[in-house]
Amino acid sequence: MKKVLITGASGFIGNHLVQTALDEGLLVYAGVRQGSDVSLLNKLKVNLVYIDYTDVNLMVNFLEKEHCHYIVHAAGVTKTKDVAQYDTINATYTKNLALAASMVNYVFEKFVFISSLASLGPLSNFTELLQDHSPPFPVTKYGNSKLLAEILLKQITNLPLIILRPTAVYGPGEKDIFILIKTMNKGLEPHIGRTAQQLSFVYVKDLAKITISALKSNVSGKSYNISDGKVNSRYDFTNSIKRALQKNTIRFHIPVALVNSAAMMLEWLYRNSKKTPVLNSEKMKELTALNWGCSIQHIQADLGFKPNYQLDQGLKETINWYKQHNWIK
Repeated sequence: MKKVLITGASGFIGNHLVQTALDEGLLVYAGVRQGSDVSLLNKLKVNLVYIDYTDVNLMVNFLEKEHCHYIVHAAGVTKTKDVAQYDTINATYTKNLALAASMVNYVFEKFVFISSLASLGPLSNFTELLQDHSPPFPVTKYGNSKLLAEILLKQITNLPLIILRPTAVYGPGEKDIFILIKTMNKGLEPHIGRTAQQLSFVYVKDLAKITISALKSNVSGKSYNISDGKVNSRYDFTNSIKRALQKNTIRFHIPVALVNSAAMMLEWLYRNSKKTPVLNSEKMKELTALNWGCSIQHIQADLGFKPNYQLDQGLKETINWYKQHNWIK
């Protein structure tokens, strides 16, 4: 039985990766942080691992002891007040784990890094789609840290590497897009500004499935953007949510300047808190970007990626999960 280390296993995407890996017959080592909520993982047949990303030799020893054939690195930070943590956690720690994988005394088979479309940044026009090889122009510190991680990984020799760049990921357990769904469930449909946007999405189960497929593939040294293959307007997205909720909403537009002011106010209110507000100045750069549409042509050709979920089906399943778990009524 092949063994895989999945980092960030207690997170939204990580938990789905673990479940898919188990379904595919892999022996899973679930990498988590101290203090993480592992209640869901405790219900699964996995081995919990607490990883010290600062110690390369310690990670080498662990990998050699357990003889992990694969690594999926999904751990990272999406928002933090300490901006230095973006590069430390998302880039340096990623590099350290990959270095450890490249140094083991057995044939290590694949390192899959879950990056983000944010590492490329959005396009400023509607005439193109983001390609796997598009010049990167990230607009956030998070996106910059993911780009730095990609650069560092590509510098490591003898590392069988695949980089996956998912667009906005939704599905059971997701908490950010859920805020919009919860608001729309109350009959309100807010939009930031009136400028047209092109958006893209991927259902978490499709992301998990192609990630595990990438582990087992013969492909190496490639980077791929991931979405469901569609480009949506903001209204396509909210209309799909309404269909899944089976509710009508009152649509209204809030001026961008006003939302920016609200984001800055929230940051001020959270100034003495360890938490970062969901709406913040960094997030606004992504929420107001013109074009997040991306091509998945290459991953379809190389890895046979076939998204099973479009928005209507994925959101219906997601919202049913929210209702079953009493997140909404």
